[in-house]
Amino acid sequence: MQSSSSSSSSSPSGSALSRFAPRQIHQSKRKKSSLLVAQRWRRKGFLIWAALLAFFFLMNWWMFSRLQDPTLHPSRTAFHFHFLRTTTAITKHHLHNFTTRNTPHNVMLSRLRALAAHALAEAVRKPEPLDLWRETLEPTTSWKPCAHHRSWEPIGNNGYILVSANGGINQQRVAICNAVAIARLLNATLVIPKFLYNSVWKDVSQFSDIYQEEYFINYLKDDVRIVKELPVQLQSLDLEAIGSLVTDSEVMKEAKPSFYVKKILPILLKNGVVHFVGFGNRLSFDPVPFELQRLRCKCNFHALRFVEKIQETGALLVKRMHVNRVNASLLERSLLGYFAEQPIKAKAKKNKPSKYLAVHLRFEMDMAAYSMCYFGGGKEEEEELEAYREVHFPALTHLRKTTKVPSAEFLRSEGQCPLTPEEAVLMLAALGFKRSTQVYIAGAKIYGGKSRMAAIKHLYPRIATKETLLSASEIEPFRNFSSQLAALDFIACVASDAFAMTDSGSQLSSLVQGYRMYYGEGNLPSIRPNKRRLASIFSRNATIEWKEFESRVRKLIRQTKQVNERPLARSVYRHPRCTECMCKIEKMTSR
Repeated sequence: MQSSSSSSSSSPSGSALSRFAPRQIHQSKRKKSSLLVAQRWRRKGFLIWAALLAFFFLMNWWMFSRLQDPTLHPSRTAFHFHFLRTTTAITKHHLHNFTTRNTPHNVMLSRLRALAAHALAEAVRKPEPLDLWRETLEPTTSWKPCAHHRSWEPIGNNGYILVSANGGINQQRVAICNAVAIARLLNATLVIPKFLYNSVWKDVSQFSDIYQEEYFINYLKDDVRIVKELPVQLQSLDLEAIGSLVTDSEVMKEAKPSFYVKKILPILLKNGVVHFVGFGNRLSFDPVPFELQRLRCKCNFHALRFVEKIQETGALLVKRMHVNRVNASLLERSLLGYFAEQPIKAKAKKNKPSKYLAVHLRFEMDMAAYSMCYFGGGKEEEEELEAYREVHFPALTHLRKTTKVPSAEFLRSEGQCPLTPEEAVLMLAALGFKRSTQVYIAGAKIYGGKSRMAAIKHLYPRIATKETLLSASEIEPFRNFSSQLAALDFIACVASDAFAMTDSGSQLSSLVQGYRMYYGEGNLPSIRPNKRRLASIFSRNATIEWKEFESRVRKLIRQTKQVNERPLARSVYRHPRCTECMCKIEKMTSR
């Protein structure tokens, strides 16, 4: 009984063991299976990673081998080897810079720059677009300069006109030629204009420091009587007290000639002198009598010659960019005078004459602050620009504090913000300019300095400025004279084979475009982006591929490059293709 009871009491425990033993075995098998699966995935992950790494190195090796093929480009091997070696560094550098300020716009720009770098590498063996270095469409008519064809009696019996022009050299140039036209309109004698000191430009240069005074007076002597000073008897007059001081607040922008006849002529006849202070864009372009319009063109394109110091140094810039160029063009002879024909001392090379692209980067501190836009620099940038506005543009600061102004995002979408260097270089790459293109950069100190310029220098290493092309002794006479330095940029931009502006509202860009149009015989294209449409391409296409970006930019620029006759009410200084300034010649067409 005991044994049976013992056996019966032990049976539950035996049956329990028998039930749990298979479960333990099953769990052990599951663990082994999981370990095997994990090991397989680790091996697969490693293989995938290794495959991606191998693919990356294979692609880089393939690109290197293409660029280093000595049978294709023996003279460019080292150059392009360096390019591809730096492409990865460019991408990493800019990705780091912009992801620290991780706005969608900055991330998109960084992505496009990486794509641009590879596109430039791919383009080494491809031909450039046909219209890159010329105007887009072959016109059915040609134009030649003829604003100098004038013959009328000089006048100047109603009194004297004084002008104190504000702004920089380009605003002052427009004011000079408008003053010449007003003097003729009012039958007055013009006193050589004075230039107001500007807190932004900080330049004390006067007319005779920039332009040839005697040449100006003599060239226009058959049109307007011009003198250097007021007669002694008028110099002691208190012009403000007698009502002869006229400021910009009293003359509307682009005032019609009738305004001057009705409002200014009576003052002139009464007091014998009128003094315009500011005189920025104070004469309209339409309606203006034919002869008066032609006189403005004659002044701008013929009578204003830079002083020899500027001509000589400007000639050095042009010749150092135009290596092996032998004969001076009509434009260069007009711009540089005697110095256009002077040979430059340089080592003779048998290569064909070089071309260059000039780019006016209107991205100085004053422009960035005045635009009221922001450019991805975060809180630090906002505070810096606001502090600058408070000092130099107090009216804008007051407006921002008292009025609801448009947001920076809205201004950008409307094309009101200047193109940054990063955006400008993407436009150039999309247009098809090769990485080997010589690029002259015009402009003062770029806001953001070296970090802003890094994108251009990495994609287009053959960058030149007046500071890099001239020796210390050659540029020394111009230091601290921003207007004279701007005159050197004007020369280099006008004489370039292609000119690209980043802000179509810039006065320098407008005058450069007009001068090239007047003297260029249809062979000197100017690239003028529509910033509103370009902003749309940049801001609304975060995932756009390079080919589509390239296609859209080229279409946009092709439309703006084509310039026919001057549109109504547009500036003759910018659009001189009109019968008042140039003579139209109909071309024979084959049937």
